[in-house]
Amino acid sequence: MTAQPSRSYLKVPYDLRMAKQIERRMIADLLIRLRGGGFDIGNYQYTGMGSIYFVDFILFHRFVGIRRMVSVEYGDDIRKRVKFNKPFNCVQVEYGAIGDYIPKLDRDISHILWLDYDEHIKESILVDVVNATAALPRGSMLLVTVDINPPKEGTNPREWREYFENRTGRYFDSSLRPSAFAQSNLARINIDLIQSALKQGLAGREVSFISLMNFLYADGHEMLTVGGMIGSATETRKIQNCDFSDATYLRRRLDEEPYRIPLVRVTRKERLYLDSKMPGQKATWTPTEFEMDEVLVREYADVYRYLPSYAELLV
Repeated sequence: MTAQPSRSYLKVPYDLRMAKQIERRMIADLLIRLRGGGFDIGNYQYTGMGSIYFVDFILFHRFVGIRRMVSVEYGDDIRKRVKFNKPFNCVQVEYGAIGDYIPKLDRDISHILWLDYDEHIKESILVDVVNATAALPRGSMLLVTVDINPPKEGTNPREWREYFENRTGRYFDSSLRPSAFAQSNLARINIDLIQSALKQGLAGREVSFISLMNFLYADGHEMLTVGGMIGSATETRKIQNCDFSDATYLRRRLDEEPYRIPLVRVTRKERLYLDSKMPGQKATWTPTEFEMDEVLVREYADVYRYLPSYAELLV
């Protein structure tokens, strides 16, 4: 049984989630850098779960230049709404579970596949990861997003261990002790489960998963995104030729600490002032015109190029 997404579009304004938008823009930035290194990103197919907002589709088409796009929508009862909100003619909409669409991916082209789940990890999600990793051609990108908040079905590490064991089936590492399921380690538990599925999908293939990103962020729930490329030594060499010198979000190994997207809370006036000082300030620099500690300034410097701008328009 393939993973079925929840109907979170009814609860969450996906176009207004600050951290999620930063994540999308960082992914777009990474794709642009890969294109600069020789990957023909504009001719990749982007497959995601656009819901009724299509935010990542709009961003990847406008700023990355991707023209072949497929949105997989599980909600069969909102076909008219999805069709009405489809932003571009180049977006094709398919209905059903995204896991059912994976076998239909064209093996003759490269892909960017984002399994963007808004729920806790489970066996059907891991099966989707296995199938995607087995199917995607060399040079393709795979991204996986899951909710890593402590499960409601439990209040302590022992109960959370039981939860993961019941939910993830054969992917669960039974040697793990309850102490491994402390809340502070749940991100690592999820990364290891995804990595296990990646390895299973790659079994027998002469390629590997080349890690490029590993995000943690929270617009309410704590979320994790693991992403990278299916490739061989050829793709690895091309990636090494890409300019990632100032890409603070880059994660080349899954055992690295994930990049945590900060929740930067500044006023519009403060933001304009900080932008006027970026980049190039010393790590210890802070404004003299108002109070702001070094940590917040450094976090802002990391993400200022990716911050969306929101404003109320009265008409």
